[in-house]
Amino acid sequence: MQSLIKKTPIPIAGLMLGLAGLGNLVADYNIYYRYLAGILSVLTALFLIGRFLIARDSLGPDLRNPVIASVTPTFFMALMILATYLLSITPNLASSIWYSAIILHTVWVIWFTIRFIFNFKIQQVFASYFIVYVGLVVASVTAPAFNNLKLGQGIFYFGFAAYLVLLPVVIYRVFWVKGIKDPALPTIAIFTAPAGLCLAGYLSSFPEKNILMPGLLTILTLIMLIGVTIYLPKMLKVGFYPSFSAFTFPYVISAIGLKMAVKFWGTNPALNWLKYPARLTELLAIVIVLFVFIKYSSFFYQNYKNGNMTVEVEQKSC
Repeated sequence: MQSLIKKTPIPIAGLMLGLAGLGNLVADYNIYYRYLAGILSVLTALFLIGRFLIARDSLGPDLRNPVIASVTPTFFMALMILATYLLSITPNLASSIWYSAIILHTVWVIWFTIRFIFNFKIQQVFASYFIVYVGLVVASVTAPAFNNLKLGQGIFYFGFAAYLVLLPVVIYRVFWVKGIKDPALPTIAIFTAPAGLCLAGYLSSFPEKNILMPGLLTILTLIMLIGVTIYLPKMLKVGFYPSFSAFTFPYVISAIGLKMAVKFWGTNPALNWLKYPARLTELLAIVIVLFVFIKYSSFFYQNYKNGNMTVEVEQKSC
């Protein structure tokens, strides 16, 4: 078991985040679905924490890889969401986890900027860069639970500005420079996440809303969803890599954002159609998270049985 934990791929943090978010997405149907998703997310977190503790020596080489370094903050994002699960049980601990996760993510933004942005190379840019800078907006989505809308609003503006700066750069890298190897190809799915996350963050943290902002973010979310979903079969064809976890949270947060948008635009009959893409995205999110969870379970089982853990995404992604 120790060898299994030691070789746990860092990108599994994306699945941890997807499960945590999925719990909130499906909570309206049955609260036990939320608990189940939360438990699975915590179990994933324990594997990752074990990896960090047992295999500390491998972290340095791993984090020199821009893909691994840029997906690592999904761990902090997941902690922000999991903290909301604890509010009704132990609010002080929940708040401590939430603020700690925000601080750690902020420190990661600074470190990543120094390490990769100050030494900028376009070939090292991936859609996962959105996670580092826009991913912090998870704090905006969860801010109302911790009664800190001001912090949520400030982080939203930072994340939204970062999204506007990064979007043309990442589009240029992915579609013009190209050359993304198969292990990192699933990270293209992350294009779906920033607009949906900013949409959910804005609707959560701003009691008084400028109608233009949710309108713009709703349109961007739908455009990115359509584009990534069309490209999804090509990404799936590469075969399983730990980077498959990149499929999970983007669909989950897009579904959450669209569900919130449906409620926001509910008084406008001209936008009643929005409930259909929202429901379809919700269904896709559930299916994709379950699919990736099953793939990861099979991955661990096969490698445990064979006594050999192969984490190719950490070796060949760039």
